[in-house]
Amino acid sequence: MLGSGTDPSHQRGRGQELYIGGRWTEPAKKDLLEVRSPHDRSLVGPAAEATKPDVDLAVDAAREAFDEGPRPRLSPAERQDVIARFNDLYAKRTEEIADLTTAENGSARWFTGWTAAALPQQTDAFLRAAAVLPWEEELPRTDGAPGRILVRREPVGVVAAVIPWNAPHQSALVKIVPALLAGCTVVLKASPENALVTLLLGEILTAAGVPEGVVSILPADRATSEYLISHPGIDKIAFTGSTGAGRTIAAMAGRQLKRVSLELGGKSAAIVLEDADLDAMAEGLKFLSFANNAEACVAHTRILVHRSRYDEAVARLKDLVESLTAGDPSDPATFIGPMGRADQQERVRSYIETGIREGARLVTGGPEVLAGLEDGSYVTPTLFADVDNSMRIAQEEIFGPVLVVIPFDDDHAVRIANDSPYGLGGGVWTADEDRALEVARRIRTGTFSVNGAPFSFDAPFGGFKSSGIGRDFGAAGLTQYVEYKTIAV
Repeated sequence: MLGSGTDPSHQRGRGQELYIGGRWTEPAKKDLLEVRSPHDRSLVGPAAEATKPDVDLAVDAAREAFDEGPRPRLSPAERQDVIARFNDLYAKRTEEIADLTTAENGSARWFTGWTAAALPQQTDAFLRAAAVLPWEEELPRTDGAPGRILVRREPVGVVAAVIPWNAPHQSALVKIVPALLAGCTVVLKASPENALVTLLLGEILTAAGVPEGVVSILPADRATSEYLISHPGIDKIAFTGSTGAGRTIAAMAGRQLKRVSLELGGKSAAIVLEDADLDAMAEGLKFLSFANNAEACVAHTRILVHRSRYDEAVARLKDLVESLTAGDPSDPATFIGPMGRADQQERVRSYIETGIREGARLVTGGPEVLAGLEDGSYVTPTLFADVDNSMRIAQEEIFGPVLVVIPFDDDHAVRIANDSPYGLGGGVWTADEDRALEVARRIRTGTFSVNGAPFSFDAPFGGFKSSGIGRDFGAAGLTQYVEYKTIAV
C-alpha cells in the first residue's frame, strides 16, 4: 500500500520520464527513484532522476528558446496570459496536489491543503505586479541635452531554480512564475523526495501553453544540482535552502559573475512583552512556530519572554506543545507529521540532545520518538526553557519542532533578538501597537509581525544577514529576474 493510498506512477511524466524543455523525455539514468513516505517508509511511487546529460539537454533547450525563440520578444501581456491560464488550471487541481505533497513530504494534510489553495493568490500577486511594472519607460532629461532616455526591463536569461524539499510547489512557483513573466526560461532542480508532485507542474505548464524549451523540471541529487549551477549556459541562479548551501552557491556564482538570489535559513525571535495576551500568543505560535511540521525557514523558534511573565508563558507554551497531535499526516486530526527526511529526523533529535547537554531545562518532549510512530521520521515536539542565547539551540537553525524560551529584562529583547547570524523573520506580542512598531523598526529582519498579523503576497519576502540575498513575492520578486537597459536616443 502506498503512503497516502494514491499511486501516481501510472500518470505520464510522473513515473519514468523527465520534463525537459516542455517534453516528457526518457532520462539518461535508467534506474528509477523510489519516492517513499516519511510516515511509514511505504512506496509512494517510482520517479526518474536527472543526471548531468539531462541537465545539458535542459540547459540547451532553455538556451535555444531564449536566444533563438520568440520567448523573450513576447509582449508582457502575452506572457501574463500564459501565467493566468496556468493559475486557473492549477487552482482546479489543489486537492490532488495537497494529497500528493502530504504523501511524499509528510506535511500534515491541513497544511498542504491550505498551501495549495493559497498558491494561486501568490501567482495573482505576481500577475498584478507584472501588469503595472513599467517594462519600458522614458525618463526626462535633466542635463539640457537633446533626445530621450529610455529604460527597459529585459529578462535576465536562463534561470537555474534550485529548491528544497520542505515546500516543493511554493518554492518552485515563487521562482518559475516571476521568471516566466519577465521573459526568462527556467531549469528547475527539484528534490528527489518530492519528484512526483514537482513533475506534476509540467503537466499544468504544458496544458497552459508554455512553449517548448521554456521550462524543464529535473529531480536530482546535490552533485547534479552543482553541475546545473556551474553550467555555462545559466545566467541566473535562484535558490531556496540552507545558509550553508547558499554560501557555496554564492561563491560559485561569484566566480562566473552570474546573477543570484538566495532565500536561506532563519532563527526568528518572537518577543513577548509584559502586557502580551498569552492565550493569543500561544494560539498564534501554534502556526508561526509549528506549521509544516516546523520545517519552515521563517518559523518563530526563539521565544523571548519578559521576566515578569516568564513562568506563566512557559506554562502556556508547555500546554501548546503538548496539545499538538502528531501522527499520520493524511489524517485530518493530525497537526504535525514526520520530518520530510530520515536524516532530518536524526539531525533534529541530535539538537535536542545538544540542548540537554548545554544545560537548558527540558520542559516537555525530548529525543525519544512518540510511541507508535517509530516506523516514520517523527520527532517529539519539544520545549526548552532557561535557555541562554549563546547556546547552539538558540543560535543554529534546527528546522524541526523545537522551541527555546529565553527570559529578558527591561529593554534587552531587541539586543537578544538581533544577536543572531540570521535575519529572516520574527514578531512581537503586546497590547501597545506603538510600542510594537518601535520594536519592529529596530529588529534586523526582512519580515516581522505584530501579534501574529499575516503577511501579503504583494509585499517583499526575504532576509537580512545570513538569511539571504534578494526578495521574493510581488513586484520585488519579479524584478529579481530582469536586467535594466538604458537607451539614449
